[in-house]
Amino acid sequence: MANESRRLDSVCVFCGSSNDADPAFLAAAADLGRVLAAAKVRLVYGGGGVGLMGASARAAHEAGGDVLGVIPQFLVAAERQLDVVETVVVETMHQRKTMMYDASDAYIILPGGIGTLEEVIELLSWRRLALHAKPIVFFNPRGFWQPLFDLLHHTISEKLSPAGFERSWTSVDTVAEILPALEAELRAMPSVVDATHLT
Repeated sequence: MANESRRLDSVCVFCGSSNDADPAFLAAAADLGRVLAAAKVRLVYGGGGVGLMGASARAAHEAGGDVLGVIPQFLVAAERQLDVVETVVVETMHQRKTMMYDASDAYIILPGGIGTLEEVIELLSWRRLALHAKPIVFFNPRGFWQPLFDLLHHTISEKLSPAGFERSWTSVDTVAEILPALEAELRAMPSVVDATHLT
């Protein structure tokens, strides 16, 4: 049963922290920050000032948006903590992810590297185990995430992931599609995941 009362107040953005990323990816991350600010949706992110995460948070802040960063102490220098936004410094990566998950109504996945992959796989695993009922939308420019989607579909075809698991995420090609996709998913989803079709 759909839950029409659920609101999109806060979204978590997982993405790369490399300044060497494709400039188009960095520009798209900044565009997303401005979109979230205009929609009055809080941006929750990894707390750094570098790469796509820094671009999105800085742009959201400069556009008057609400931003929450969460960063472990050992990455404060390496990821150049963005001091102009509210930031919580934690001890471990697990604490960082848990706080980001808990503070968000939905998740946006931008291009990223191994750290982003680790976050995404845990997020999808939690969805598989019915530990959350929150939308997950991938921004997939130039088919960036297609190799991951192919692998996930391969696990389904090999009967190592359940039929229906592909409904755990949505993929879009433009920044403009991200918020509408999240909002549509949020309205359609129950408050609690029904895991029966995943067994």
